[in-house]
Amino acid sequence: MREFIVEADGGSRGNPGPAGYGSVVIDAATGETLAERAEYIGVATNNVAEYRGLVAGLEAARDLDATARVRVRMDSKLVVEQMSGRWKIKHPDMKPLAARAAGVLPASQVTYEWIPRERNKHADRLANEAMDAGRRGEAWSPSASTAELDARAARAAAPEPTGPPGDAAAGAAKARAALKETRAESPHQGRGELRDRPAASGTRPTASGGTPASGGEAAIPAAGKADDDERAARNVASERTTTPAAGWSAPPDMGAPATFVLLRHGETPLTPQKRFSGSGGSDPSLSDAGREQAERVAAALAARGTIQAIVASPLARTRQTAGVVAARLGLDVVVEDGLRETDFGAWEGLTFGEVRERHPDDLDAWLASPEAEPTGGGESFAATAHRMAATRDKLIASYAGRTVLLVTHVTPIKTLVRLALGAPPESLFRMELSAASLSAVAYYADGNASVRLFNDTSHLR
Repeated sequence: MREFIVEADGGSRGNPGPAGYGSVVIDAATGETLAERAEYIGVATNNVAEYRGLVAGLEAARDLDATARVRVRMDSKLVVEQMSGRWKIKHPDMKPLAARAAGVLPASQVTYEWIPRERNKHADRLANEAMDAGRRGEAWSPSASTAELDARAARAAAPEPTGPPGDAAAGAAKARAALKETRAESPHQGRGELRDRPAASGTRPTASGGTPASGGEAAIPAAGKADDDERAARNVASERTTTPAAGWSAPPDMGAPATFVLLRHGETPLTPQKRFSGSGGSDPSLSDAGREQAERVAAALAARGTIQAIVASPLARTRQTAGVVAARLGLDVVVEDGLRETDFGAWEGLTFGEVRERHPDDLDAWLASPEAEPTGGGESFAATAHRMAATRDKLIASYAGRTVLLVTHVTPIKTLVRLALGAPPESLFRMELSAASLSAVAYYADGNASVRLFNDTSHLR
C-alpha cells in the first residue's frame, strides 16, 4: 500500500480577513512532491482556512490513490486534535468542514500529526501565494513546472499494465527520477516564509502568587502563566491574527473601519471588594457609584458624538450602564449574549485570597494554563477567547464602517485587545481595566486591527 504525506495550512491576514490555504502531497517513500493545491477563499478566519487546506490536501491524495495511507501533518494544534478525536468541535463553522474532511478517505487510512510551523513552510508558502493572488483579483495557479510535476505524478501513480512485469517497476522508477529532476528545477519547490504572519515565539514565565488586579471585576491576579504550547492555545481561540508592523496605518482607500468603543460597566457592590463577578453568579446591579460613573461616561460620549449604535452584554450591570448611555444619545440597546463575562464557577463572589485558601490546586492550574476551568465547571480563558473571537467576527460583519459602543466586562474587553495585538494569553494578567473605563479597537477591511485607546478614565475625574 502506498503512503502519502499531506502537509496543509491556511492563513488569514486578519482574523477574519482575506484568507487562503495551501496543501502539498508528498510521496512518503521518496520524499517527492506529487501535488500542490492552493486557493484564495475570500474573507474567513484562520481556522476555516486551515480546515479548507486540510480538505484540499486529502482530496488531492485521494485523487492520486484512493487506497493509500495518508499521514497529515499540520502546524494547527486545533485541527490536529479535533480531527484525531481528542478535542470536541464546538464552533458551528468548523463542524461541516471537519465532517467533510473526515469523509474524504476512510478513517483507518488517515493519521494526524502536529508539527512546528517551521516544518510546514511549503504549505505556508502556497497559502500566502493564494492570498497574494486574491489581492490582485486573480485565482492562484501553479507554475508550468508544477503543472508538469502533477502530470508526471499521475503517470507514476498509474503505470501501464502491458509488457513484462519488470517494465512497470522500471517505468515507475524512471517517473520518480523525472519528478526529482523537475522538483529540483522548479522555483515553486522552495520553502519560503509566509509573509505578514508572525510566528509565535518567546518563553512564558511560570505562574506565581499575586494579588487581585486593582478594579478587576473578575479579580484577575497580576501573575504570569506557563504554557508550553503557545501555538495550541492561540489556535483553540481562533487567534492566529496578523499584527501590523510598527508605524502601520491604513491606506486612504481602505474605507472606514468597524470601530468598537469598549466600555466596561460601572461599579457594583462587588467591584471595590475585588470579588470574582462573572456570568455564573448573582448578577449584581450597579451601585450608586456605578450609576454616577455611567452618567459621566454618557456625557463624555455625547460630547464626542461618534457613537452610532450600542451593543451590550445581557447581564444586569452592563444593560443598566448601556441604558444610561443610550438615553443620553437617543439610541437603542442591542443585547448580545457573546459579550457576557466569563463564568467563574464556584469562585463567583469570592476574593482571590479566598479562592487561594479554598481551591489552591484549581487556582494554580488556572494560573498555569488558559485551558483550565475554575472550580465547579466555570469557563476557561481559552473558551472565552473562542467565544469572543466569534462574537467579534459577527459584530464586524454587522457594523462594517460604523462606530459601535460595546458595553461589556473585564475579560471580554481584555480579550478583544489582546487578540487585536496578537498578544499571548498571559497578557490578560498584565492589563489594568477600571470600572466605566473606555478602550477602542478599529478593524479594517483587510483584516488588520488597530488598538486606539485603552483604560481611559479621564471622563470620571
